[in-house]
Amino acid sequence: MTVFEKIYEVVKTIPKGKVATYGQVALLAGNPRWARVVGYALHKNPQPGIIPCQRVVTRNGEVAKSFAFGGENAQRELLEKEGVVFESDGTIDLKKYGWFG
Repeated sequence: MTVFEKIYEVVKTIPKGKVATYGQVALLAGNPRWARVVGYALHKNPQPGIIPCQRVVTRNGEVAKSFAFGGENAQRELLEKEGVVFESDGTIDLKKYGWFG
């Protein structure tokens, strides 16, 4: 299994309405130093809608500045449709919505 495949398998297990950080996905995929690789893999997502890359955020609970599948606000919109509520500063409360796989 390739690194990207490992990453995609982890991301597929993040439940609807929850988020994980790039670093968390990296750790669960096999190497805590792969956080940037996770970002690259998600940018190349071969199965949008099946691999829910919108559920991966920064360690501060921020969404991607330019989400690869639909523009800057697409990630936020997808997460809001899943019931994730954003704080007034635009971040996600990881204690409430974080997934700890």
